[in-house]
Amino acid sequence: MSLARVQHVSVSLDGFATGEGQSLDAPFGHAGERLHQWMFATRWGRQMLGQPGGTAGIDDAFLRLFAPGIGAEIMGARKFGPPTWHEDPDWKGWWGPNPPFHTPVFVLTHHPRASIEMEGGTVFHFIDASPAEALETAREAAAGKDVRIGGGPTTIRDFLAAGLVDHMHIVVVPILLGRGVRLWDGVEGLEKDYEIETTSSPGGVAHMTFARKHQPL
Repeated sequence: MSLARVQHVSVSLDGFATGEGQSLDAPFGHAGERLHQWMFATRWGRQMLGQPGGTAGIDDAFLRLFAPGIGAEIMGARKFGPPTWHEDPDWKGWWGPNPPFHTPVFVLTHHPRASIEMEGGTVFHFIDASPAEALETAREAAAGKDVRIGGGPTTIRDFLAAGLVDHMHIVVVPILLGRGVRLWDGVEGLEKDYEIETTSSPGGVAHMTFARKHQPL
């Protein structure tokens, strides 16, 4: 069976994966771009922005795992747009006409709408479903490939609480946000279910990988 994977989600030292006060002008609230500066310093990150240069070390190597083997993504409503995006029939996400996913993307929302086909193979589908139901639907669309649980933190937390995440890559960024949305609330004892490795980066962040332990036969 395909894996459910979380990829390079950035959290602050105090556990916040986004800041307070998300809006159209501030997708990550008061955190701004501080959680993701490490990413945009890499060669891969700069390529995504259409810019030359960038570093080619550990951070870049982790980021390049984004697309290989992924056949679909699930994301929460707050990742797709600001709090009131469902009131705008023309809203098509933050990423412009050619989003970086290039797969079916299932947006979890209480305000379903017709699917949107974008350039590059991304198709946004809007569903009101539980984590288990959404994962089953995404796995069918992924045709044997893995499913990315794309965030935001509330969505990832719901999938963790349901025991549905097989592999996770979390990037701990050396900043303190103090407020926002925490990733780890309500998932105490999670570490017992995963093999965890940490890799430090010269860029100042720490990459933590969580691989689900094999259950006894």
